[in-house]
Amino acid sequence: MSVLAEHYLNEEQRAQFHRDGYLIVRNLFSSSEVATIRDTFMELNAEGPIPGLSEINTGYSPTDPLSFYPRMMHPHRHPEYPIGDLSMRYMLDKRVEAVLTDLFEEEAIASQSMFYFKPPGARGQDLHQDNYYLRVKAAWTAVDDVDMENGGMVLVPGSHELDIFCPERADNSQFFTTDHVDVPEGKEVVPAIMKAGDVLFFNGSVIHGSYPNLSQDRFRCAFICHYVPLASQEVSGGYRPLYNFQGEIVEGIGEATGGGPCGMPEPASPH
Repeated sequence: MSVLAEHYLNEEQRAQFHRDGYLIVRNLFSSSEVATIRDTFMELNAEGPIPGLSEINTGYSPTDPLSFYPRMMHPHRHPEYPIGDLSMRYMLDKRVEAVLTDLFEEEAIASQSMFYFKPPGARGQDLHQDNYYLRVKAAWTAVDDVDMENGGMVLVPGSHELDIFCPERADNSQFFTTDHVDVPEGKEVVPAIMKAGDVLFFNGSVIHGSYPNLSQDRFRCAFICHYVPLASQEVSGGYRPLYNFQGEIVEGIGEATGGGPCGMPEPASPH
């Protein structure tokens, strides 16, 4: 099937995405595929964080679960490890391309990949908007079954239609990130309950985040990629090289030099 010739999503799914700003596509990846993703990342981190790949934070306490299991940034840029080719393959998967083509209504370009381990006891990521950092759509793949106990994602439906909010300071006892955005008046937080292999696609303006993993023995691993439309005028240098779904490096998009919409420099990553 040509992803540009016909819709991959049905009309109801497309309408839900445009109404709520997000959509869960069930069973996009098989149980064996997500098991391979999980096992490959877990094996690489078996001895702890990998310099140059893991987001190592020297400020974490040794008792903080994230000190041993920090997120891995841009794993697709690391062909020297088994996760490199694997991340590139799933970042540029044709099923993801098909969904994004429907949602962007134009060609999508890959700008970032990440892997979150989120072990038991790990803090969450406070409510925020990706578009404060980079104007994107995200594909958030559940590598484990996800619910509220193990720190699943929550979103604020319809918040993509609002402005980008200047964040406040997050509570670092509950969240490992620094930014917090309030739930706008008249809106509510909704949990994204997912099975391994489901993929959550969301507009970068949607307010979203997650709470701590309160389970005793359940990880909440997730493989996350961000995409920009081919028509983008500028993209920050930290997200380069950009790739199309044929695996080719995309040239011709300018490099953003300014700060974010709230008058602050853009951080190095959208999470």
